[in-house]
Order: sequence, then structure tokens, then C-alpha cells
Amino acid sequence: MTDAAPQILSDDLVSAFQIEGLPVRGRVVRLGEAVNEVLTRHSYPEPVANLLGEACALAALVGSSLKFEGRLIVQAQGDGPVRYVVVDYDTTGGLRGYCRFDPDEVAAVSEGFARPGAKTLLGGGVFIMTLDQGADMERYQGVTAIEGESLALCAEQYFMQSEQIPTRVRLAVGQVDTGEGLTWRAGGILIQTIAGDETRGETKEAWNHAQALFETTGEDELIDPTVPTTTLLWRLFNEDGVRLIDEKPLRAFCRCSEERIGVVLQSFSPEEKAEMIEPDGKIHVTCEYCSRVYALEPDGEA
Repeated sequence: MTDAAPQILSDDLVSAFQIEGLPVRGRVVRLGEAVNEVLTRHSYPEPVANLLGEACALAALVGSSLKFEGRLIVQAQGDGPVRYVVVDYDTTGGLRGYCRFDPDEVAAVSEGFARPGAKTLLGGGVFIMTLDQGADMERYQGVTAIEGESLALCAEQYFMQSEQIPTRVRLAVGQVDTGEGLTWRAGGILIQTIAGDETRGETKEAWNHAQALFETTGEDELIDPTVPTTTLLWRLFNEDGVRLIDEKPLRAFCRCSEERIGVVLQSFSPEEKAEMIEPDGKIHVTCEYCSRVYALEPDGEA
């Protein structure tokens, strides 16, 4: 007899919540099929897949709070074994991501018992969040140094430095057997304090209390497919009460298309395009994000 597959109760959703009676708000994300699709499009070593999974969860946590139609781009780049990691969150709930890395360097830093994290993989570099409201609007970009072995620490520093908002973030990534073999899952939770005013008064004590509860979050809980979001939040904040405000669905997606690739090809000179032609007489272009291969005529047509 084999164990029954776990029942998936809340997947590919990002949810906002409010801790009752406290000036603290938050969001929680649970990623299943969406993150598995992003991570399995390339043959990433486990530490690299883990880093990209963290970036996906973080992009969903932060991007879901945007009040405009557009994109949030979360990226980190450095001089380490992973040259850069980037995730593009669309406010319709779409996620795509990609890592560029040196396989030999990743293997070298992966020796030992501890899985290498952000600082080890990325080395010295920067963490960047970019808000894109469309072609007619100027992009806003915040930059901070890469700190610590989790992108969660980079995000906490970003919010404190760029927006002066005390923020706590926890991210988790792992492979779970859901009955059809191992699949990647990711999760994350974020809390922020709401600044005090004449009505609220001083909020420091309440924030310290919320952080103490937040610290009890288990990474295994964040990726457990049998623990729904409501149960997770109740475990953390039941002594104060917690209320879900809304939920947004998430999915893997990619913006690439034959039309977009054709436009890019038109920017090259005839001589440059001639050097790209393969034996079949076409130019082959592979999307870095989804690995789809396009075979186009040198004039940019499919």
C-alpha cells in the first residue's frame, strides 16, 4: 500500500491579510504548478533553482500590492557563480523568471553540507526592484546591496532603505512529492508596520509583538501543499486574530512571440543577420525565459 497523495488546498495564490487590532498588514504566497513550470524550463542545479524560486515568491509578494496595471521586475546581479537572477511579475498575476550562471562555479560553491544562498551564489552585487507602469510612464527603480544568504534579507533592506517601511520577509523553496513525483514549490510571507499617527499612537510595541509571532513561521509550512493559507495565518496570529482581505491567482507566463523576435531581428544589419543563419536557412532564437525556440527567416518572418 502506498501513501495517498497530499490534497492540494491552496496553490498559486497570493493573499493580503490584516492582523486584527494591530497596525500590521501582510501578504502570503503559495506557489505550486506556476513555480514548478518556471524552474523546470531549464536544467538548473538545485541551489540555482532555489534562488530563482525565492525570487518568484518575492516578486509575487511585492507585486501583488501594486495599484496600477504594469510590471514589477525583481532582479539581483553580481560577480559570483550566478551572474544574475530576474523575475518579471505582471499585475494580471503572471510570473516568468530566469537565471544566468556558471555551472562549474556553482558546483564548486555547492560542496559541503549547507546549500549556498544568495550571497554565496551572487557574490558582490546589487538587488534591484523596478516598477514599470507602461511605455508612457517613467520607470521607478530601487537598488540596494546584496546582503545575507536569502533574498528575503535583501528585500527587508530594500524597504527600509528605499521606502523607510519596517518589513519582515520569509521565503521558502523546496521539492515535494505530490503523488506524481517531486515537484518544486515555493512560499513566502511578508509583514509591514503601518506608521503611527495621532489616532494609532506609537506602534513600536505592536510591531515587536507581530515580529515575535512572525519568527515562528516554519519554512516547511510555507511549501506544505496540505496547509491552506487560512491555517498558516491562524497558526501565526490566532491570539490577535487575522483577516484575509483578498486573494489573487498566479500563473507562469512568457511575453515572447514571433512578432517580438522579428522586431528584434530587424535591428540587426544584413551582415549581422547573415552570420546568424543556420544550415536550414533560418535564424534560430531561443527565449531565455521559457526556452521556446523560434526559427525565422532572415527578414524576420516565421
